[in-house]
Amino acid sequence: MSADVVFTPAGLGPGDVAGRTVFVIDILRATTTMCAALHHGARAVIPVPSVEEALRLADTLGKDEVLLAGERNAVRIEGFHLGNSPREMTPEAVGGRLLVMTTTNGTRALLAAQGAAAVYVAAAANLSAAAARLRESLERGDDVLVLCAGREGQFALDDAYCAGRLLREATRARRLDVPLSDAALASLDLVRRYRDDWALPLGLSQGGRDLARLGMADDLADAGRLDAYPVLAQFHERRVTALKRAA
Repeated sequence: MSADVVFTPAGLGPGDVAGRTVFVIDILRATTTMCAALHHGARAVIPVPSVEEALRLADTLGKDEVLLAGERNAVRIEGFHLGNSPREMTPEAVGGRLLVMTTTNGTRALLAAQGAAAVYVAAAANLSAAAARLRESLERGDDVLVLCAGREGQFALDDAYCAGRLLREATRARRLDVPLSDAALASLDLVRRYRDDWALPLGLSQGGRDLARLGMADDLADAGRLDAYPVLAQFHERRVTALKRAA
């Protein structure tokens, strides 16, 4: 049993995730948006690495079945039905639909986690559900890895803070004595610095400042809403699906 945090998937190989339970975070905005889509009735989200792969897969699955969602540099991809905003994922837009999604950072992090024992999606939006599953994993003796999407291969304050919040929530209820890596300790230290104020680290982060500059401050606020979309979301067999929905 151990808990580790990786601040970016850059350089992560199959051996780094094999046998571990992985929780992927891209709070601004991919994992928040996935939780919103699933909470509002999407059948599944299929993450893909590129625009070309998204278009190819949509053709294969049948365009009547699929919604294309994604962004590059925070802006909706031309020709796609949806961007990467949780506010776009309304029941009317996504209910009963299959989403094929590609984003600058988050979908790549999910794909980097393939080969793990289990992979889950985490954000503020589903923190309690994700933390409960993380706690169950630790109690079973699993080795847990919290994988931050980061920002174009670099550290992202927003994801690192979310990783700390996830670990704190998972370990404090039953005071689990979990061996923590240096990166896990650093993420918990961010929580001590910013306490429970999601708005501060998200707003200070480069990703948050970019969203505000682009007029997407509403997405920034939405990403900091604790348990706004309380689904337990698992990435399995190339699809992210909701295992549990809040009553």
